[in-house]
Amino acid sequence: MPGSENDSPEKVALGKALFFETALSINNNQSCNSCHDVSGNGPGVDNETTSLGATKIRGDRNSPSVWNAGFHIAQFWDGRSLDLIDQAKKPILNPVEMALPDESTVVKRLIDEGYKPLFQIVFPDNEEPLSFHTVAQAIAAFERTLITNDRFDDYLTGNLSALDEQEKEGLSAFINEGCFGCHNGALLGGSSFQKMGLANPYPNTLDLGRFSITKLEAHKYVFKVPSLRDVSRTGPYFHDGSAKTLEQAISDMAWYQLNKKLPEETIKNISAFLQSLEHYHNTESK
Repeated sequence: MPGSENDSPEKVALGKALFFETALSINNNQSCNSCHDVSGNGPGVDNETTSLGATKIRGDRNSPSVWNAGFHIAQFWDGRSLDLIDQAKKPILNPVEMALPDESTVVKRLIDEGYKPLFQIVFPDNEEPLSFHTVAQAIAAFERTLITNDRFDDYLTGNLSALDEQEKEGLSAFINEGCFGCHNGALLGGSSFQKMGLANPYPNTLDLGRFSITKLEAHKYVFKVPSLRDVSRTGPYFHDGSAKTLEQAISDMAWYQLNKKLPEETIKNISAFLQSLEHYHNTESK
């Protein structure tokens, strides 16, 4: 995980405080945790179709889970940030999200809140220990600690009783029906980009995905493939939050991506398997 070798306990603790710090929003009413809830082992999302910003304006995309984000190929649905440090900067200055006007305001807010001595401890070699960049570095350090563990991990390490028979049927269907083609690797996703509507057109044609960043025709409607770790807790689903339930998401993906109408029993079995990916260790809380 890039940068993790420099993530001291002090840097992680500072990043955690900043992750919950409402002074990083224009009205002092919102933190990173507002849309990516990890308090009390939260799901890493707000379970909203799209998130409400500090000024009560909704964004245009569903908030992805922050759990395991440090392992992803890139950040945001369109991959516009290549790492967590760059990602951490964007919502703070986004007028629809946390809406602070500029970097200097971020620094002033944190000085007023008494953070300067903490930054001097964590970043002693920096000419300016408290800067917009070191704020993002600290938040990223905390986010890299957000790693899930689940029953499927136990199954993969040899505990065959960690999954019940229906979940094993679901795992077989997940592989045999083609879901594993995109949702692969350690996170079952998060490592590639794919067109939404590969086999059949996706109804929402307003969001152009990576095309908005790259301007390449081939990137129209292309989004990062989400990780399925902990997916049972992160609905509603897709970049626009259009799938309200896990079963609907499975059914829709089979049709839009694989040109398949899955039987109800298969959908239930795959759903059961995906629920075995639910994070069960309360490793981080406020």
